[in-house]
Amino acid sequence: MQKFQAAQGEISNALSRLIAVSEAYPDLKANEQFMALQQQLEGTENRINVSRKDFNEAVKSYNVAIRQFPANVLAGIFGFETKAAFEAQAGAEKAPTVEF
Repeated sequence: MQKFQAAQGEISNALSRLIAVSEAYPDLKANEQFMALQQQLEGTENRINVSRKDFNEAVKSYNVAIRQFPANVLAGIFGFETKAAFEAQAGAEKAPTVEF
């Protein structure tokens, strides 16, 4: 989970650098392919947020299930342990602002 969270942070940093480069080159901002890339990035961010939410809900359900009787007996026998929810870095819930 920590490796995944670190990768998410690296993606956010790369996107911030991409936006900074686009601000420096006005012709790039007007390019149709760059505009399409921006739309795809927005869609990807939305899918990531939905997947984070789904994952955290599944982890919560799992953690509750292995604590309730009779599942807690089987969980203890087979070594099932609670799982950690995904926690994004502070500010990751806000997409970087892009001005064209």
